[in-house]
Amino acid sequence: MNRAGKIKRTIRKAHRVLGLIFGIQFLLWTLGGLYFSWTNIKEVRGEDVRQNEPPLLIDSSNVPLSTVITRIKQHDNVKEIKSVQLVTVLDKCCYQLTYNNGAQLRTRLADAVTGIIREPLNETEAVAVALSSLKKKGTVTKVEYITETGTHHEYREKPLPAFAVSFGGDVNTTVYVGAETGIVQSFRNSRWRIFDFLWMMHTMDYTGRDNINNWMLRIFSAAGLIAILSGFLLYAVSIKRKFSMNKKIQL
Repeated sequence: MNRAGKIKRTIRKAHRVLGLIFGIQFLLWTLGGLYFSWTNIKEVRGEDVRQNEPPLLIDSSNVPLSTVITRIKQHDNVKEIKSVQLVTVLDKCCYQLTYNNGAQLRTRLADAVTGIIREPLNETEAVAVALSSLKKKGTVTKVEYITETGTHHEYREKPLPAFAVSFGGDVNTTVYVGAETGIVQSFRNSRWRIFDFLWMMHTMDYTGRDNINNWMLRIFSAAGLIAILSGFLLYAVSIKRKFSMNKKIQL
């Protein structure tokens, strides 16, 4: 076998090995891409069943923020305030303050008119908040109080504790309501769960799902590029050899 034949054989072998090893991942990337491109992202996020938020009513008689902060300091060791915003909780305007309570991040609600610090939502209030967030009034099938989540939980990296209020029927969605924030944090449905699973396959982050800078993805991406280039190179070598043979026949 001449040198050109050996090179061609080596390229063909490398191409086959790379295709065999990485072919399944390439297929998963393709399936994920098809699902992402053919799925309405608004439906994935639950926006098709989510009610538009009512306008925030701000009263001129609202108590000063400094009064609310002073009252919170009577209960907690407030070291640093992370964020302050006005939100509507059960038709009432409230201050929502997130701060460091020692080493723990906490959120408290205070009535914007009276300045009274309110307790976190209970189950009945959380269900009411979830119901008010829906365009369709679905039937509650399950309510779960969550204090911790894993890296693969569908409510990962969101404020805790929270209530998971599941609805059946046409809604078929789980609404997550933050107990301390007093508002809806996320909507999760079957379309989102499929999206999330395929996203994990796409990013190859099997520990947290959302890290697109992991080494496995980098290695497979580089290997995919090598596999494609080897295919082009194999084609170029084949064309060159065929051209040489035709030239010899003509001579």
